Amino acid sequence: MWVVRINEAIAAAEQREREKRQGEERRPPTPDWIMEFGIGVGQRPIEVHVGGCYAARKRQRPITREQAVAALNEGIRACIHCRPDTELGVL
Repeated sequence: MWVVRINEAIAAAEQREREKRQGEERRPPTPDWIMEFGIGVGQRPIEVHVGGCYAARKRQRPITREQAVAALNEGIRACIHCRPDTELGVL
């Protein structure tokens, strides 16, 4: 009786590990640059982040390097935590 329960627990743990690995393999790559947007109608851009920044919130979209440089030159704030302006050479 215990052997059956132990085998079921092992099989369940192995299944969870397989699913975790598959999820990691299928996850899209982290973007190099992120634009964070405000709340409400029109959602204006409010901050530029380096991809993977822990301070970026949910309202974000990946952007290209050129878009990040243009946004910083237009006066959109650079994140004070990941410092995309330093990474891009825009001071």
